[in-house]
Amino acid sequence: MADRRASYRAGLWAERVTALYLQLKGYRIIAHRFKNPLGEIDLLAVRGQTLAIIEVKRRPTRAAAADSISYRQRQRLVRGAQFALAQWPEFGNHTVRFDAVLISRWGWPQHLVNAWAEDASL
Repeated sequence: MADRRASYRAGLWAERVTALYLQLKGYRIIAHRFKNPLGEIDLLAVRGQTLAIIEVKRRPTRAAAADSISYRQRQRLVRGAQFALAQWPEFGNHTVRFDAVLISRWGWPQHLVNAWAEDASL
């Protein structure tokens, strides 16, 4: 039980660090931990005419963090993005992009812009 709690807190910390990092890069965070019936999106951020759906992964290494984003999870994020666009119609004309931020124990966060591409139905 203590391990789960520690992992949960580490995940929250990683999301806060990522939000700050993205703000320093010029993004405006519009939602943290956006929960919807289809799952949860870690961060939604806007920069210019781009809405970024951001998945934050914290693992001992960046490679392990990158490998932890499964196909099933990516599909869930796509459906969550569709739900988010229905909630915020003002972002309907924005380009939607799926990013990942990888955080390891040591080093800066690695922002993977357009980490995966989904069909243009969004």
